[in-house]
Amino acid sequence: MINVFVLQNGRLNQVPINSRADLENVTPVWVDLTDPEDDEVAWVKAIYGVTLPGEDEVKDIEASARYYEAENGDLHLRTDFLLEEDDGPSRIVTVAFILARKMLFSVHTDDLPVFRLVRMRARSRPGSIADYMDVLIDLYATDAEYSADALEGIYQNLEEVSGRVLQKEFTDQDAAAALNAIAHEEDLNGRIRRNMMDTRRAVSFLMRGRLLNADQFEEARQILRDIESLDGHTSFLFDKINFLMDATVGFININQNKIIKIFSVASVAFLPPTLIASVYGMNFKFLPELEWSFGYQWSLTLMVISAIAPFLYFRHRGWLK
Repeated sequence: MINVFVLQNGRLNQVPINSRADLENVTPVWVDLTDPEDDEVAWVKAIYGVTLPGEDEVKDIEASARYYEAENGDLHLRTDFLLEEDDGPSRIVTVAFILARKMLFSVHTDDLPVFRLVRMRARSRPGSIADYMDVLIDLYATDAEYSADALEGIYQNLEEVSGRVLQKEFTDQDAAAALNAIAHEEDLNGRIRRNMMDTRRAVSFLMRGRLLNADQFEEARQILRDIESLDGHTSFLFDKINFLMDATVGFININQNKIIKIFSVASVAFLPPTLIASVYGMNFKFLPELEWSFGYQWSLTLMVISAIAPFLYFRHRGWLK
């Protein structure tokens, strides 16, 4: 899919592109290629003379390959964006940005919520976009906001898990569900931190390269401040995750100890009856009880009493609580 946007009165307006002729008749400020077809890539290359990376090149994480200036003066950046999906785990999508001829070209495999937010805001806020660099800065700023919203979601989910972990009755099934939820939130929190680290690197690169005007430079500084605060929040969430993980594992150990305690008490309680049965099972000729009419009942009674007595003693001492 190829999405082409032109700048009109500070608004990003999308122009429908159905053929190469449609693309030739517009002067875009942003060309966004989402999982593009070969024909669409060929149109962009032929019309604008820009070099678009392949999928393998987009995923290259070498530092030297993520930010560089080509021989023809085009600026290439690779930036990670967070993608949360309702039907699966979150993941990181790498986007290739090319700044050429005062236009922004972006290439990625998935439609990202950050990109949709930028397009929606640019249409509803006239004057917020002045050129292609404003689009890029707005993408990074919106990425920070999107990550902040995701962190708020993590905190709310952890609060729900905390309520379940600290409830009066906490079964092994509850513990398994809590561990699964905690692991999911830990994975998402880690991806957000990685995403923010990559965004910080990209914004810092633009600031060092003196590619921004005064307003854009100040906006970039604000993005870095926002990212700094998000780093602190991710650290707080990691501490909360570790606490909940330790608490959950602790409750699992307590439940297991209760089971082991029951088996221990049962084994100790049955030791006296076993001793009595062993005595009366001896093959001695002179054993007084062998001649009794109620000798069998006597031995059974002794075994029952010897089993109940330790149980009552353990209960009196509070060892069964």
